[in-house]
Amino acid sequence: MNPNDDTERVLLAMTGCGEAAAAQVIATALVEERLAACVNIIPGIRSTYRWDDRVQTENEVVLLIKTTAGRYDAMQARLIELHPYEVPEIVAIPVERGHAAYLDWVRASTGR
Repeated sequence: MNPNDDTERVLLAMTGCGEAAAAQVIATALVEERLAACVNIIPGIRSTYRWDDRVQTENEVVLLIKTTAGRYDAMQARLIELHPYEVPEIVAIPVERGHAAYLDWVRASTGR
């Protein structure tokens, strides 16, 4: 593993989901399929957004997904496949700094 290789760059991706059960299915699949090293499921989020030209407010859970740039496209495709929303939020932020051993673990856990 070469942390200077852009495909090995660790990413923190995020999505929201309306049902905890659906979030768990997504988290388990992503980790089992080595598309994510870890997925945190955070309950109790309240989201306000515009959909169908109306402002709506719903309860959600947020999934924080630790992956690598090299696994991102496959992770995103699988997430879209599993996600119950018509247009799921999926955003990713590059991890600029972190505990080296943890970042190495993310890379190893998502390795093919």
